[in-house]
Amino acid sequence: MFGRFLELGIATPDIAVSVQFYEQLGFSQLITGDAWTHRYGVLSDGRVHLGLHERSMPSPALTFVLPQLASAQQRLRAAKFEPELAALGEDSLHQLRLRDPAGHAVTLLEARTFSPAAPGSHAQSRCGYFSHLSLPQADQDAARAFWERAGFVALGQEDEPFAHLSLTSDHLDLGFHEPGTFDSALLVFECADVATRIAQLRELGVAPSAQLPRGLDRKRSALVTAPEGTRLLLVPARG
Repeated sequence: MFGRFLELGIATPDIAVSVQFYEQLGFSQLITGDAWTHRYGVLSDGRVHLGLHERSMPSPALTFVLPQLASAQQRLRAAKFEPELAALGEDSLHQLRLRDPAGHAVTLLEARTFSPAAPGSHAQSRCGYFSHLSLPQADQDAARAFWERAGFVALGQEDEPFAHLSLTSDHLDLGFHEPGTFDSALLVFECADVATRIAQLRELGVAPSAQLPRGLDRKRSALVTAPEGTRLLLVPARG
């Protein structure tokens, strides 16, 4: 329904600082086009693409590519997806913006804004293996219905690294956690030895946050906050 996942759109007040941070973590820059008039860059670990936008916008925004976007509006509305923003002018990239039940932004674009990397060209980042994007959802039934209409498949409740509803799709997996667990979105990475990863990040000047999602063990988990506020959670790999 939404098309193919493109990027997690992230607003940043200083793109140079954010780019440097993610490069320290082992992410690599991809080649971007000229679709946007603002400063824009994309960094990837081969599994998740982070689109850094130096402008004011809802952040993070789950961004998908849906060709022939203007003609898709009727189909989206029939499926109860009502855009809060429609920019379909002739002189700019067509886009629609939706909100899920918790208010998380979903952006639909008519075309890609960066070139994909060659398969296998990216090494795993220093955060480990990207597992999923975890979103706080107070009404998980409503959120599940929204994302299932969009084409995601709910896999059921999981307990690790904390209680969440797991959903999957071809190019992005999601988790829904209770707001009391953590009040913002989390990029969740799995690694065999969290302590070693954190020691490596400290050597690079990247210190873990004092804050952790409720119930996690500080000896086995770590939260890293990017300059623009994105949260990256490192947890032990599941056996």
